[in-house]
Amino acid sequence: MTPEQIKAALGSGLLSFPVTHFDKDGRFAPESYKAHVEWLAGYKAPVLFAAGGTGEFFSLKPDEIPGIVAAAKEVAGDTAIVSGCGYGTEVAVDIARSVERVGADGILLLPHYLIDAPQEGLYAHVKTICQSVGIGVMVYNRDNSVLQPDTLARLCDECPNLIGFKDGTGDIGLVRQVTAKMGDRLMYLGGMPTAELFAEAYLGAGFTTYSSAVFNFVPGLANEFYAALRSGDRATCERILNDFFYPFMAIRNRGKGYAVSAVKAGVRLQGFDAGPVRSPLKDLTGAEVEMLDALIGSHKRKA
Repeated sequence: MTPEQIKAALGSGLLSFPVTHFDKDGRFAPESYKAHVEWLAGYKAPVLFAAGGTGEFFSLKPDEIPGIVAAAKEVAGDTAIVSGCGYGTEVAVDIARSVERVGADGILLLPHYLIDAPQEGLYAHVKTICQSVGIGVMVYNRDNSVLQPDTLARLCDECPNLIGFKDGTGDIGLVRQVTAKMGDRLMYLGGMPTAELFAEAYLGAGFTTYSSAVFNFVPGLANEFYAALRSGDRATCERILNDFFYPFMAIRNRGKGYAVSAVKAGVRLQGFDAGPVRSPLKDLTGAEVEMLDALIGSHKRKA
């Protein structure tokens, strides 16, 4: 896809990040992963993000990422595949180029590693990565990589393939300033953990979509919530929040890193051999898996 085409795809529906499947020895398990991605691609998600945050990008070796992206592309059909990208500038450039070679439709630039950086440093970092590839680039504003509106505007002037802005700060004042300043120059994606909990607030700030982690294991329910949100059906949104998302949040909040671990447990409960999370994360306890199993309930995949 061209940058403009992936921008349009991002804005056309609900998005998600497939978990990365590992075997018992901790290696990438392509066949199980492809079966899962193929299942997800059968639902209404115009874009899936391979090797993203929920896909444990932070625990992958850079040379594993192109193989994961290629596996997703093999079975995704008409669903676009965007790759995670990150770390320091030189490593990120290598990752961006490697996934472009295997057919990624775009990249999501996750925060650089460890240290805080000034706006000029962030500007140079993002500009270098954007200009190293021809595919579309989305920046992920969170943690130690928060672009201010003026910096973002300069980057858009310099980088025609910078087409998306994903927010994980929860700072509605900042994101509203970004949307007011940049208008339709960018596509805006909500990126808070369990994004449905914040979706109504982000919609009011000009964000028309978000990435749903739970789409990994309850895609039908995730789409039902998204449809209700976009149609203004607040009663349905509140019913699903109370029946599913707030109880899921309670499980997720039982342990650090469970925003990923609980999602991967859900994928396993749906019958996919996704394997364990990689360290430094840890999997849910047996009792917590039972809680999640009961919550999924009628949303279990038919064998």
